[in-house]
Amino acid sequence: MKIGEQATPRPKSGPAGSVRSVVVVLGDIVSHPGTTVGEIAARTGLPQSQVSTAVARLEQAGSVDTEPDPADRRRRLIRPAAEPSARVTEVRATTIDEALAAALTGPDGTAPTPDTVREVTAALDLLARRLTPSITAR
Repeated sequence: MKIGEQATPRPKSGPAGSVRSVVVVLGDIVSHPGTTVGEIAARTGLPQSQVSTAVARLEQAGSVDTEPDPADRRRRLIRPAAEPSARVTEVRATTIDEALAAALTGPDGTAPTPDTVREVTAALDLLARRLTPSITAR
């Protein structure tokens, strides 16, 4: 997760804050569309205020949509945006190659070979395909 955070391009505008909580919250929303802040907080263990901040950042970036909960108008239902925003497109187009190479640098400062970076990237791709949100939620 830390390598992904380092590789994620910083937003050009909007509130600063933890990338990790935003990633965790977005992952939960993708796995549980139509959810509430309180439900996300219960599932992730994040404080409700941190979830609310992450949802606000995601909404501002166009990554999620919200609507009033018909059962309780005080709450909002949160779901992934129907169309990817410019920010989502930017993040999806970003590679982790530089951050991964930095993480694979030896204790003596020896840089990894391009083959090593490709091998680790392929292993991460395999894990991403095998460990989908629906599998990890079980």
